Amino acid sequence: MITYDSLNLVIKMKIKANDYKANEVMKIIREWTTLSQQKFAKEIGRSRNSINNIENDRNRIFLNDFLAICDKFDIVVTLEKKK
Repeated sequence: MITYDSLNLVIKMKIKANDYKANEVMKIIREWTTLSQQKFAKEIGRSRNSINNIENDRNRIFLNDFLAICDKFDIVVTLEKKK
């Protein structure tokens, strides 16, 4: 879901992460930053190859690293219990 706040010109994007594999979520997050794999990797202190391997499901990322990346790029992670 993408919503636009016309007063502040803020774009809010939202996905249901359960609908995606972990590597796809990482790629979506990188794409939201509009950075290339190379630039994204530099921002988070990793190699482009590392990012490529994560996005192509050859490597995993630890939850604490994932949350730190989200925090760095102002991405909110919300958990909601199913009824």
